[in-house]
Amino acid sequence: MTVPAVLAIDQGTTGTTCLVIDADGRVLGRGYSEFKQYFPRPGWVEHDANEIWEVTLRVARDAVADASGAKVCSIGIANQRETVVLWDRETIEPVHRAIVWQDRRTAPMCRSLKEAGHEEEVARRTGLVLDPYFSGTKISWLLESDPEIRRKAEEGLLAAGTVDSWLIAKLTSGGSHLTDPTNASRTLLFNLHDSSWDHWALDLLGVPAGLLPEVRASSGEFGMSVADHLGIEVPIQGVAGDQQAALFGQGCWTAGFAKNTYGTGAFLLLHTGDTPVRSKHGLLTTAACDASGGLAYALEGSVFIAGAAIQWLRDELGVITTAGESEQIAMGLQDNGGVYLVPGFVGLGAPHWEPDARGTLFGLTRGTSSSHIVRAALEAMAYGTTEVLRGMEVDAKLDVEELRVDGGASLNEWLMQFQADVASVPVRRAPIVETTALGAAGLAGLKAGVWSTAEDFVQAQGEASHFEPGHHAADRQDAMAGWDRAVRATLAWARDRG
Repeated sequence: MTVPAVLAIDQGTTGTTCLVIDADGRVLGRGYSEFKQYFPRPGWVEHDANEIWEVTLRVARDAVADASGAKVCSIGIANQRETVVLWDRETIEPVHRAIVWQDRRTAPMCRSLKEAGHEEEVARRTGLVLDPYFSGTKISWLLESDPEIRRKAEEGLLAAGTVDSWLIAKLTSGGSHLTDPTNASRTLLFNLHDSSWDHWALDLLGVPAGLLPEVRASSGEFGMSVADHLGIEVPIQGVAGDQQAALFGQGCWTAGFAKNTYGTGAFLLLHTGDTPVRSKHGLLTTAACDASGGLAYALEGSVFIAGAAIQWLRDELGVITTAGESEQIAMGLQDNGGVYLVPGFVGLGAPHWEPDARGTLFGLTRGTSSSHIVRAALEAMAYGTTEVLRGMEVDAKLDVEELRVDGGASLNEWLMQFQADVASVPVRRAPIVETTALGAAGLAGLKAGVWSTAEDFVQAQGEASHFEPGHHAADRQDAMAGWDRAVRATLAWARDRG
């Protein structure tokens, strides 16, 4: 007897996870693989788009093979957002390495656009700020990097998109050039108010409209994966940027619900309902999903480096051998020893938006040990999250009663308790921390009829874990005051170019 199931593809910054999930929320099959990161110059980050495709296809096949007895009836895709791929429409071959969301090469372009007075109008139309983080200036850079690329783009021979569009193109063997509002809203080129590509923004950045994909609802029809890839034809019926997919997977589809994903970066979203809310605290307004997978809105704060700081401690400094060691190290200290790590390795995101910031350690003494630095890296995730959460509550005029969390670092019990203490908000950890993949599955499964309603989808997930605030208020205020001081010093260093 075959069980109807959804293949969820979670294409992330450092690897791809694929899960096969049935109507009862069970993970029947799983596959995962990392892929190579390229750093051609300081501040530049690139991926090989073909490698992303090859890894994704391999782990998708692994997950399907692992799910014996399941009948995959739909595919959902969640993807690293803002990362740009530019490819030849006929051959479906990339014409340049993918430029990753972390990449800072367009900082001078963003600075020039700000100095020319364009940021206010950009924010009004797109909900975003002028920062190298977003896709639009990356596309502009690619078009200007080679006259032949510009010529082909103008003649309609090339296609550009975020990684969801790239995977859809490959899965459909070039049959579809599509995206959804959550990904489109991260490009600097999408008008949040009329839900279409913005011609003023396209002209500002010199991007031909014909390069870009058609935008469809996140739970909808995105074409058919041809049988050559998975052995059967399967419709692609759910697409969302990774953070909006996680928001949906956490059951946050009405105003006032918030989630934070602790991955490579930390991404906090607060659902604001069917109306976009303009931030006064350096936050972004972005597209999200309602309970049917239709268009809704959220406020977002992006902390660019979260779990990546732990990877740095492991891979570059060698002070830990596994990420899991960080929990026991933090638990073994009474406090942080006055040490703060501001992980601005690729600049600072919300609410500061300083692309020239760099990672900075404060408070070092002769008594500082590697353990203090490890704990400071964990604490930084909680401080950055709390900083963003404070601004969100003011902007949206809402009190967040519970922070829903997911991502790999959410398995760190010490960190989750510290987060609840510092933010003074209860923390709820999802029963399946891979809620990015789960959200993609939910969006596809709703369209395919695997789940009748979004409520049925969430109920199938099981019981969550909870962390209640218990830290003394004065200690909490002192801890955040130290963080605020460290951030001010980091910003001062970045902005002192004299």
